[in-house]
Amino acid sequence: MPNIKSAKKRVLVIDKKTERNKAIKSEMRTEVKKLLALVASGDKAAATALYPHTCSVIDGAVSKGVIKKNTAANKKSALSKKLNAME
Repeated sequence: MPNIKSAKKRVLVIDKKTERNKAIKSEMRTEVKKLLALVASGDKAAATALYPHTCSVIDGAVSKGVIKKNTAANKKSALSKKLNAME
């Protein structure tokens, strides 16, 4: 545990930011899992309807600095490929 006042404050701030990042990342993962479950079940209409929302959540994580832009692009591309491969 730090002794200096500013270091103690940094510990508190980092804990708060870590919780926020965890929540954002968890929400993103949940949305991706929902979409992948719809793709696996073969429900193309529902999956197509959910895709824009999932992309929006991923982009939100980028804007908040939780994940990098290229990571988001890779995730969205992979989801799009799975969605387009459905028949």
